[in-house]
Amino acid sequence: MKQRIDGITPPYDPESERALRRWMPPGVTVEPLMLFKVLQRHPDLASRMRELGAGLLVHGLLPDADRELVIVRVAARCDCAYEWGAHMTAYAEAADLTPEQVSLTVTGTPDDSAWTPRQSALLEAVDQLHDTSRLGDEAWAALRDHLGEQEALEFLVLAGWYRTIAYVLNGLRIEREPWAKPFPTE
Repeated sequence: MKQRIDGITPPYDPESERALRRWMPPGVTVEPLMLFKVLQRHPDLASRMRELGAGLLVHGLLPDADRELVIVRVAARCDCAYEWGAHMTAYAEAADLTPEQVSLTVTGTPDDSAWTPRQSALLEAVDQLHDTSRLGDEAWAALRDHLGEQEALEFLVLAGWYRTIAYVLNGLRIEREPWAKPFPTE
């Protein structure tokens, strides 16, 4: 299927070049991600999105392993191979997942024995939010057993943010980056 909105292409005008480099980690010289090049078609929107996205990735309270588990589970539940593969490639070490757990982020359930109680609580909360846009009292209590108030708020924003990213990627049919890890079901 053809991508619905093409990303901007080099040579980039100076403003677009600066904006694209701000999306990428410092010192990275590879071509910016297609998602960022597409968002740059609407520079004002892209700059607002970058602020929240960067804040969640770099300045959040959630430990890296929690953050990445939430991101890849949201991506998996949204069938968003692009975001799942990019995060599994770029942040796999931060996620601290075993090979079995990597696969289970796509194919498993929160009750699988491979998960710690903390991971199960995060996964159950993601799954309930995905399925119902709500959290039941039991899921909320399990989440709060592991997260403080600010972390719980951040969890909700993080899960919602990456669902938004999945909507953009899937809605525009943006294909997985060639270097990104494929879904375990691909």
